[in-house]
Amino acid sequence: MIRETFPVGPLQCNCTIVGDEVSREATVIDPGDDIPGILVRLARHSLTLKQILVTHAHIDHIAGALELKRITGAPILYNQNDLPLLATMEEQAGWLGVDTPNVAPPDDNLVHGYSVRVGAIPGEVIHTPGHTQGSSCLYIPSQSLLLAGDTLFAGSVGRTDLPGGDTRSLIQSIHDRLLTLPDETLVIPGHGRSTSIGVERDSNPFLQGL
Repeated sequence: MIRETFPVGPLQCNCTIVGDEVSREATVIDPGDDIPGILVRLARHSLTLKQILVTHAHIDHIAGALELKRITGAPILYNQNDLPLLATMEEQAGWLGVDTPNVAPPDDNLVHGYSVRVGAIPGEVIHTPGHTQGSSCLYIPSQSLLLAGDTLFAGSVGRTDLPGGDTRSLIQSIHDRLLTLPDETLVIPGHGRSTSIGVERDSNPFLQGL
């Protein structure tokens, strides 16, 4: 599988491209900014974008999704529990001092267990409410890979002091739906460096005693 992760936007959101080396079909996760850079990377790998997956509807993760859809025709997928956040996009932009992006409802709802295929490579959506009500992760078992959005970080967890956040739900989501994954699962969070489920289970201070 082709995989490239790179930071975009003022908050350095981790945008990830995953692609099938045989079919050359790709999914982009969290295109929060730098659409030209995303398109360059897709072209470099000779990939055709088939879907745009947004882990949650905070501006740094969703801002570029509609533009990327306009250029490529790929549908936008995210959990519809985050629809109320679209109405706060101007406020979110004000926090960062950036222009308000054009956003839209998802073309399909990323419910828990939703099947996402990257070419012939199967993936599964894990709904992990807490950071936002619609926060979701993409798990690709054959690659031992979890695209975790802002639910789980190296040594930390997602903040819950923003609209839609709930600390109890976040910890429950991580405990019930992420820490059950194999220890060797590579975790690519929404910001910062990668980690693994085993490392976070053993050493993440927010998860000790669970």
